[in-house]
Amino acid sequence: MEWIILLLAIAIFIYFRTKTAKGVKNISTADLKNMLNDKSKQLIDVRTPGEYNTQHIVQFQNIPLDQLPSKVSKLDANREIIVICQSGMRSARAASILSKAGFTSVYNVKGGMSRWS
Repeated sequence: MEWIILLLAIAIFIYFRTKTAKGVKNISTADLKNMLNDKSKQLIDVRTPGEYNTQHIVQFQNIPLDQLPSKVSKLDANREIIVICQSGMRSARAASILSKAGFTSVYNVKGGMSRWS
């Protein structure tokens, strides 16, 4: 019986960790390739400057996750925004921050740069 409760608790934890915020859409790197040259979109890489400098997609601006809350006012909440990180976890957090700040069209790149080729 205890292991059933433990499994249920783990399942609930995973559900809430992976649940996307309202208005956030998850996209694949293949989807991203079709959106890269759309100048109407804002493209934000939330990795550290070191990670960004090692490898990045040219169209993306680097705003590390820890700096995003203080820089969100410099972004246009009326334009679509795409966020990426290394694996998709930090960008999911960034997408949640943006959604709570009033951005209504936010895309999170699933798998992040680790899936980019």
